[in-house]
Amino acid sequence: MLETGAAQEWRHYPMLPIAAALGYATSVIHIYGLGPFIGPVSESFGWSRTLTTSGLTFQVLIGGALAIPMGLLVDKMGPRWLGLAGVLMTCAAFALLGTATGGKANWYLLWGVLAVATLFVQATIWTSAVATRFEASRGMAFAVTLCGASVAQALFPWLGTKLIANYGWQTAMAVQAAIWAVVALPVLFLFFRGAHDGGNRPGDAPAPDRATISGISFKEGLRSPVYWRLLVASALFTFTIIALTVHFVPILTDRGMDKLEAAGLAALVGFASIAGRLGTGYLLDRFTPSLVGASIFLLPVAGCMILMTSGAGAIGAAGAAILIGLTLGAEVDVVVFLTTRHFGLKNFGALYGGLLAALSLGTATGPLAAAMIFDSYGNYTPFLWLTIGFMILSSLALASLPKGALGQLADG
Repeated sequence: MLETGAAQEWRHYPMLPIAAALGYATSVIHIYGLGPFIGPVSESFGWSRTLTTSGLTFQVLIGGALAIPMGLLVDKMGPRWLGLAGVLMTCAAFALLGTATGGKANWYLLWGVLAVATLFVQATIWTSAVATRFEASRGMAFAVTLCGASVAQALFPWLGTKLIANYGWQTAMAVQAAIWAVVALPVLFLFFRGAHDGGNRPGDAPAPDRATISGISFKEGLRSPVYWRLLVASALFTFTIIALTVHFVPILTDRGMDKLEAAGLAALVGFASIAGRLGTGYLLDRFTPSLVGASIFLLPVAGCMILMTSGAGAIGAAGAAILIGLTLGAEVDVVVFLTTRHFGLKNFGALYGGLLAALSLGTATGPLAAAMIFDSYGNYTPFLWLTIGFMILSSLALASLPKGALGQLADG
């Protein structure tokens, strides 16, 4: 009956995952959109790439530290109004980065403002609404939602590069933020509403009583070995894959590739990640989720080997971009799906908030580590080897998860 249940869910809520995708894309405007700005900002202020990238590290660490309280807030209030406010605040805060004066304190202050704003567009907001409306087709619904990041990866590096060429990096940040706010906010206002947000239409399934929602407690989840394996897999994965994404353009240009050509190949990462997300969603609904994730997490190993051996060749770089993109497309999909499968929905916001803290830790430290390695060695090769090791470990952590679902995890 999977097809019947899935068809009913998509017939009732076809625009919810699409609206959530736009919201999720907003949450990474400063991550996937940073690459084209790294060089111009560094040159404008005479900074190292490490210093320029450290603003992102500062922002993500704040977000990670507050991910669990934010998850608790989502569980209590519902995601709709938190998400709408978050998109507006995040776009405004990204635009403010263009007002940087060149002072380090000013730079960190601006990233601190962005850190507060992005608390309200974390993945917990968007996936929690979708999880309350989709069950039979939850894997695919999550995939569509999280394709927002794939769209961001495809669009923001290219858009940023074009806007910088026409307006300079400072004005480019404001224009990029304004464009995205105009695109995302109307769709979210009309279509983003979870089961607990109120305002249901005739024919919508009633919101379940929170006391009857299946799931284990936050403390039980924290004691589960499964949860800690997911934490390790999440942190190692984002440490490497986000750094590869943020530095993909610099990696290629440092090997002699033209900037616009490199930006075009960075867009290919985004397009491949769309295929990765949708394909992963299909597989998660039909096969053992932990093995699906473990297999996909190995693709960047081949991508890094290609980057280290292909030089500035466009064909090799394109192949690496596709492999990285396919895995980037599986990233949060796998973690979110496994969280709902193993721990239920009752405390999904809080439990996923903890995993989001691990994802944030990797996101915060990976791009900075890649920048530090470049500043120390003059190239990215040592970081590519580090990526290979971490992706293998992350894959093994997922492969070791039990096949059972909710209620079968006490021993892990």
